[in-house]
Amino acid sequence: MIRSMTGFGRQQAPWQDGAVTVEVRSVNHRFLEIACRLPRALNHLEDIIKKAAQQACSRGRIDLTITVQSGRGRLQTVSVDQVLAKQYHQRLRVLKKSLKLGGSIDIGLVAGQRDVITITDQPAEDRKLSKLAHQLAVQALDDLTAMRKREGEALAKDMLARLHAIRERRTIVGARAPQVVQAEFERMRSRVEKLIGGEAPDASRLLQELAIYADRGDIAEELVRLDSHVVQFEQTLNRSESIGKTLDFLLQEMGREVNTIGSKANDAEIAGQVVQMKAELERIREQVQNIE
Repeated sequence: MIRSMTGFGRQQAPWQDGAVTVEVRSVNHRFLEIACRLPRALNHLEDIIKKAAQQACSRGRIDLTITVQSGRGRLQTVSVDQVLAKQYHQRLRVLKKSLKLGGSIDIGLVAGQRDVITITDQPAEDRKLSKLAHQLAVQALDDLTAMRKREGEALAKDMLARLHAIRERRTIVGARAPQVVQAEFERMRSRVEKLIGGEAPDASRLLQELAIYADRGDIAEELVRLDSHVVQFEQTLNRSESIGKTLDFLLQEMGREVNTIGSKANDAEIAGQVVQMKAELERIREQVQNIE
């Protein structure tokens, strides 16, 4: 079953007087790229979470964010550097005395100095918090995978419908192709007869040469290869592994055969069918760009 590279997952659970929230989203990417944004207290989980994401997805840009909030907002810790505060106080007293300044050196002045008071995310590692965050991350990745599968099913349905449309137009082209070759043969024979002003001295040789020329417009081989690529494309859609790159290659091959059919056939009706097949292939290509 194919999977899209686009998806979203979200899990949340209460923690103390707040909550832990995990959100994970994925978008198209040629390879697998994983980015984690975690609170400082959960930085040690990054490698574990990335490994879980690698098991869940093989391609795409994966962004996973964990937030820990208390009832008053983010879970944070206030730290006071008392040694630094004392140094500021001592230096300010010396400065006041040397410059003969008035006023008092109070707590507000000292506390306002750089790095005396710092506010950071919860620094201490909490095993219960780590376990909960890890569980939520795994569940959110499961939600992401489920959504990618649903999106993949919709993409497969759309592509199969477009392949069916290509098959219908290919049938029309296949029925028309022999008539085009015969018409080209008759046209060239008529032109040659007009040029030589009558019957050719070696009629059998002329007919052979005309047949060879007309055969250059034969598209039977291209039609057979196109049929083969379409069948391979449908079979690939039923595989369970990552198939995006394989489908992209098959699309390139189908496009090459369709272009050759259009250039060799030299027929207005076939050209019209080729234009429609190209349009369907381009729409399929847009969908394939989103397949894992």
